[in-house]
Amino acid sequence: MYIGVTSDLANRIWQHKNDSVLSFSEKYQVHTLVYYELYQTMLESIVREKQLKKWNRDWKVKLIEGFNEHWIDLYEQIIA
Repeated sequence: MYIGVTSDLANRIWQHKNDSVLSFSEKYQVHTLVYYELYQTMLESIVREKQLKKWNRDWKVKLIEGFNEHWIDLYEQIIA
């Protein structure tokens, strides 16, 4: 699982899907957006990112499945 912060979600996901940036997602072939949260400020986003990165995998899975039960790729929905 990859957790990150961006000010342009659609563009960042496109970069990950197309391996256009050397990153965790390129190295581990993580290309599916299954969960996201939106915040008013970058500071709020960073605080939440740090919180989620401390969570264990089971908590993250439950969070994702509460939002996207079947782990469907949400990329097409955010660019529509």
